[in-house]
Amino acid sequence: MDPKITLVTIGVEDIDESLRFYRDGLDFPMQEREPDSDVAFFTLDGTWLSVYPREKLAEDATVADDGGGFSGVTLAHNVASERAVDAVLAEAAAAGGRIVKPAQDAFWGGYSGYFADPDDHLWEVASPELTAE
Repeated sequence: MDPKITLVTIGVEDIDESLRFYRDGLDFPMQEREPDSDVAFFTLDGTWLSVYPREKLAEDATVADDGGGFSGVTLAHNVASERAVDAVLAEAAAAGGRIVKPAQDAFWGGYSGYFADPDDHLWEVASPELTAE
């Protein structure tokens, strides 16, 4: 197996709300799609992100969609500075995201915080090392 991730699909409750958050709020570049399509693809640097109805994603994977809380998965977005971490978290909040953990010095030596998208998928925004600003 070639060790790389080419696509991350997240299950969502409301595709239109996810489009407003990712496409309109965070300005993720979206591939063309039919207006009534139940999937959307965003082209990111090095991978793709797709949003798909949660119940259909669970059905496709043949697992229960019981909403059991934290799934044990977070997505991460690394940036170059503390200021950039703060800016991305502010952008996510303005787009309708919820700040889960405000940015702060991290135990591993960097600076990071977390936001949740409208379906509570967690995103860590981090700067890998402290920088003078």
